[in-house]
Amino acid sequence: MKGSKNISNYMIGIDEVGRGPLAGPLTLGAFAIPKNIKLGWKIKGLSFEIKDSKKLLVSQREEVIKILYKLQKEKKVLFHTHSVSNKTIDKKGLSFCIKLAIKKTLKKLKIKPTECTVLLDGGLRAPDEYKSQKTIIKGDEKKLAIALASIVAKVKRDNTMRILAIKYPNYGFEIHKGYGTASHYKAIKKHGISPIHRKSFLKNVT
Repeated sequence: MKGSKNISNYMIGIDEVGRGPLAGPLTLGAFAIPKNIKLGWKIKGLSFEIKDSKKLLVSQREEVIKILYKLQKEKKVLFHTHSVSNKTIDKKGLSFCIKLAIKKTLKKLKIKPTECTVLLDGGLRAPDEYKSQKTIIKGDEKKLAIALASIVAKVKRDNTMRILAIKYPNYGFEIHKGYGTASHYKAIKKHGISPIHRKSFLKNVT
């Protein structure tokens, strides 16, 4: 981030989306707010308050992301996502993939570990070089940076699943986003496992 030399301290929120689906990637979001930028739950330009991504409508998340891209262009905030494929999840397991995604996303921010405090949702943890970090249960409801990280991650993953739905039209990915709904299981039994399914999650499905 250009200009980071003038801003030494950041609050970074970390959250992941897609831990439980039967198909598609795991996506992690990292959202950095410079400590000299005042940002509240009611961001200017929005008619509603920021919430955990799961509690917002699709249209609301899309509205939020437009505002966030504008703020990023103005260098008031910085955010990135990183996705790990279903094949890597099958090969390495979720725990490895989550740690990998956290490391990769933080690296994309290009903020030194000594220049930030990292807030992570649930049981997540940043690499050890990030000395100032805190894991917060239900952090996406308590900390704005985590809530915003959850939104950018969910928008990214949902858009990915909509694109994959075009390539693999028999499964309804655009509707359930790869989660284990009754209609999704029914489609798997009818059409088999697609190249984007997590085989390790479907060992008992025929």
